[in-house]
Amino acid sequence: MIVVTGAAGKLGRLVIEELLKTVPAKEIVAAVRTPAKAQELAAKGVTVREADYTRPETLKTAFAGAKRLLLISSNELGVRRIDQHKAVIDAVKAAGVERVAYTSLLHADTTSLGLARDHLATEDYLRASGVAFALLRNGWYMENQTESLAPALEHGAILGAARNGHIAGATRRDYAAAAAKVLTAETQTRQVYELAGDEPYTLSDLAAEVTRQSGRQVVYTDLPQQKYAKELEKFGLPKTMAEFYADCDRGIAQGDLDDNSHDLSRLIGRPNPSRRMCGSGAFFRRHHRAVRRRRTRACRTSSEH
Repeated sequence: MIVVTGAAGKLGRLVIEELLKTVPAKEIVAAVRTPAKAQELAAKGVTVREADYTRPETLKTAFAGAKRLLLISSNELGVRRIDQHKAVIDAVKAAGVERVAYTSLLHADTTSLGLARDHLATEDYLRASGVAFALLRNGWYMENQTESLAPALEHGAILGAARNGHIAGATRRDYAAAAAKVLTAETQTRQVYELAGDEPYTLSDLAAEVTRQSGRQVVYTDLPQQKYAKELEKFGLPKTMAEFYADCDRGIAQGDLDDNSHDLSRLIGRPNPSRRMCGSGAFFRRHHRAVRRRRTRACRTSSEH
């Protein structure tokens, strides 16, 4: 039996989809904090169990009978996050799970990103547990940028503090496919996978690609780290999240999210051309239309008043 924690989240749902291609639904457990939010998984025949990282008693029943488990990292930050991961690992060991895969951070042991501290603490605890493990060191999620392109299309600008740093980004679906491959492999050949896209790009490259696919001129404007954080706060992000993204850009400028290992494409058996950003351009066209619709509504509203 394979258990996927955080299965109601964006990555977890995609991992379940990938597993269903080769694994019978009855052999998959979606471990979620709120089972009511995973009823579509239950409808596919997947077993849904409550698993709250902050309530260890739920983990014991959620992991019962599991042979392999994917620990998707919590979205908390700091000590609270580490404690949650430790609770999961303790429950995994108690349940007799044979192999655990953990979604860590690209080059977690060498990166300067502040985010790495939580992941390294989890990796160390997992190693000390004695349970067989695989570290899925995921790089940049391209959706971090593509899901927020509407403002860039509307204002003709992408802001950041990454300078000309390279991003070896990949899509959430590709990371999900990698996780499914590791979970279903007959034997474990590696413990650490540095997962990233094959063709790194800069934020200037991203702006050029958005321009090409949308037909609207978009340029990249580089800002000092603190100024970028302040701009993100103006857009409505909480201070901690604004500082988090600004720190990510600082790391990008230093090369922390670049990679040329090609672990991801080898693992999933297909190239990962991140520089082409969603290839067909359907995403950009869809968001471009959304921006035009908002502008039309705004014009109508102003004329009516």
